[in-house]
Amino acid sequence: MKLAEALTARADLQRRIEQLRARVTSNARYQEGEEPSEDASALLVEAQGALEQLRELIRRINATNSRLSLGADGTMTDALAARDVLRLHHSLLTDAAAAASGSHGLRQLRSELRQIAALPVAELRQRADAVARELRELDNRIQEANWTHDLEE
Repeated sequence: MKLAEALTARADLQRRIEQLRARVTSNARYQEGEEPSEDASALLVEAQGALEQLRELIRRINATNSRLSLGADGTMTDALAARDVLRLHHSLLTDAAAAASGSHGLRQLRSELRQIAALPVAELRQRADAVARELRELDNRIQEANWTHDLEE
């Protein structure tokens, strides 16, 4: 199984567990004289099995990520951490540029004091574009590794 397939299986298991949680909670109580639509105990057993599968899958994904080398990007774990930080950095820069440009829909009346940008908007947007490009390139390398490397036992 490729790492990308394991990531898809993990997402599927997480969705299934969430659905089971909803079904358990909606059938945990029922009105006297009626039958619940599903057996909450059986659903809990099914959820426990799915949780055990998820635990094993996450363990294998994490083991693979910690050993998988992406060259200059370090291990897959290093690359994932870098990607998370790049996403935050991009968000910070774009939010700062938007706030400095006054593009939050505020209108200035003639009687109000003039608002001045405390940050260089054009420079912030250029930096945000550079970070976005770096993020896309790193994400492409991560995705390539996901599809070319097998999941470890």
